[in-house]
Amino acid sequence: MNLKKHIPNLITLGNLFCGTVATIFAVEGNFIYAGLFVVLGILFDFFDGFAARLLNVSGELGKQLDSLADMVTSGVVPGIIVYKLLIENAAGIQDFNEQSYLPFLGLLLTLGACYRLAKFNIDTRQSDSFIGLPTPAMSLFIISLPLIQEYSTVAFAQELIASNYFLIAVTLILTYLMNAELPLFSLKFKDYSFKKNIIVYSFLFASLILIYTLHFLSIPFIIILYIIISLINKIIVFNGNSQNPPK
Repeated sequence: MNLKKHIPNLITLGNLFCGTVATIFAVEGNFIYAGLFVVLGILFDFFDGFAARLLNVSGELGKQLDSLADMVTSGVVPGIIVYKLLIENAAGIQDFNEQSYLPFLGLLLTLGACYRLAKFNIDTRQSDSFIGLPTPAMSLFIISLPLIQEYSTVAFAQELIASNYFLIAVTLILTYLMNAELPLFSLKFKDYSFKKNIIVYSFLFASLILIYTLHFLSIPFIIILYIIISLINKIIVFNGNSQNPPK
C-alpha cells in the first residue's frame, strides 16, 4: 500500500473535519470558533493541493474530495452564519415573526457555493486561475461580518452589518460573483520569482498592511481588492494582446 498517495487526501479530510466543527459552532452562534475552524479548514485546503503537487500524486479522487470538503467549510458554514445574523438582526424588530422565512435567504450562499464547486470540477479553464469568486474567499468575507460587528470600533461598519438589507445584498452579490464569468488570478505559485508573481506578491503585501491597520475589518476589503486587481490585470493583458496580436 502506497501511503504517499493518501497524504493529500488526509489533509483534505482535515479540511472537512474543520468545516464540520465550524458548522456546529455556527449553529450554536459561536462565531469566533466557527471562524477559527473555517480558517483552519481553508489552510488545509491550500496545503492539500501543495502536498499533491509536491508528492506528484494528484488524482480524480483528490479533486472530488477537495470539492466535497469545501462544500462544508466554505459553503454550509457561511450560509448558516448569514442565517443566524439575519435572525439576530430581526429579533430586535418589534412584532418580529419568528416563523419568518427571511433568514433562509442566507442559504443562497450554500446553494451558490455548491453550484460553483460542481462547475469548477468540470471546467478545464480553471487550472491556473479562477473564473468566478472562489468559495474560500466568499467564506472569509462572511465569517468576518460577525467578528467586525463584535470587535470593530467603526460604528458605520457595525450599523451596516446590523442591517438585514445589507446582509441580503451581500448574499445576493457574493452568490452571483461565485458563478459569474469573472477572471481572477490564483494565489498558487509555480515558482517564487518576483517577476512572474508580481501580482500575487503585491496583493499579499497590500493584504498584510490592511490586516495590520484594520484587523477584522480588513477581510472584506481584501476580498474586494482581490477582485479589483484581477480585473485590472485582465484589462492590461487584454490590451497587451490587442496591441501585439499573434502573427
